[in-house]
Amino acid sequence: MAIQDLNYYWKKVVDTIQDGVMIVNTQGTIVSVNRAFEEITGYAQDEVIGATCNVLNCSACEIARNEKGWHWCVLFRQGELRKKHCVLMRKDGKLMHVVKNACVLKDPDGTVSGAVETLTDVTELVAKEHQIATYRRELNQADTFHGMIGGSVKMRKVFDMVADAAQSDAPVIIYGESGTGKELIARAIHEAGPRREHPYVKVNCAALNESLLESELFGHVKGAYTGALRDRAGRFEVAREGSIFLDEIGDLPMSTQVKLLRVLEEKVIERVGDQRAVHVDVRIISATNRDLPTLIREGAFREDFYYRINVIPIWLPPLRERVEDIPLLATAFFRRIQLKSGKAISSISKEAMQALMRYAWPGNVRELKSAFEFAFVSCRDTVIEPENFPAAVLAEPKGEGLQRESAAESLDAIKKQRLAQALRKAGGNQSQAARILGISRTSVYNQMKRYHLRS
Repeated sequence: MAIQDLNYYWKKVVDTIQDGVMIVNTQGTIVSVNRAFEEITGYAQDEVIGATCNVLNCSACEIARNEKGWHWCVLFRQGELRKKHCVLMRKDGKLMHVVKNACVLKDPDGTVSGAVETLTDVTELVAKEHQIATYRRELNQADTFHGMIGGSVKMRKVFDMVADAAQSDAPVIIYGESGTGKELIARAIHEAGPRREHPYVKVNCAALNESLLESELFGHVKGAYTGALRDRAGRFEVAREGSIFLDEIGDLPMSTQVKLLRVLEEKVIERVGDQRAVHVDVRIISATNRDLPTLIREGAFREDFYYRINVIPIWLPPLRERVEDIPLLATAFFRRIQLKSGKAISSISKEAMQALMRYAWPGNVRELKSAFEFAFVSCRDTVIEPENFPAAVLAEPKGEGLQRESAAESLDAIKKQRLAQALRKAGGNQSQAARILGISRTSVYNQMKRYHLRS
């Protein structure tokens, strides 16, 4: 390939790359730019060739130009510039954040003849960093507590109770409807207490059958049952000196309740298939959305076990009982999803916020978050409007449906209706119903048995 051909192709290469390229002579006069430079700065090639680089008002060059006795740019003294973050002014007056790399150009005899600079546009990246910094400041405001958001009187009482419970080692049980944030409360108790440097282990008691649950909690020895090919430590051993969170404890089988009662009283466990006692030092935190006293009367929950886990009860209010927290939660979810999605959605309209305040939120905080994820998908403008939320959020609280459920109705009645609706929507498919509700298929099966529902 001839030298003239190389020069021709090199021009093509320079015009293809995404970084702006600018070549100047020793007086700072621009002699060549590529297409990316035109896109980044807004200047056409014929507007800048022959002008000095001062036209860009580069923040990195300001000090060098003010020094007497130097060349027009400090680059000619240093010989190169690497990964310098600076701000340029576009032709339209907008500021652009760029990362600049530059070096001087020398003739074969070593004489400096000019310099070349590359400009990488990082404006969007800087904007994202500013958004993240703003969101971090919001998280540290007075209306948050260990990642939980709430300024209402009821949530302030919950936060105070969590802070007090964290300093105790007694068992804690968290009561609340599905989606209220019981796991966040459990983690906050662990992180605010003296066991924070040790493991935090979660177990969903409704997700496994009886035999698998005991193996999961207490571990097993090799040969304890078919498939037990080696010894395995259970969650209690893994959580040693830390905390274990037993979610959905109201769904525990009676036989497992007996074994957990021994753990609470004697601080020992036995692996499945082994009779040797293993001492465990673990803080037990549990949670349920069921009415345990009713289960005791029905013979489905042991009274002695109830009194051992119910030492420090914490009641987490549903979202409909702390309506004043909805704007705080809505803003937090909006910021998080805005950062993740990258869409040019800037705000929530007043009417949309009013719609959120009117809705009863049977799915609580989890449903509110899902509503914003839906809104970011459906919104094609820069502002989220009421119509961008799921239809259920906009429905009037009358007639049939979850919206007419009042706070006075039992939690089980609400859960039964939600499950029935999900099964109808899924055509009886339990796996699909589980995805709609955001729970496991085992939980759907257990709830169908409990509420006498058929698919």
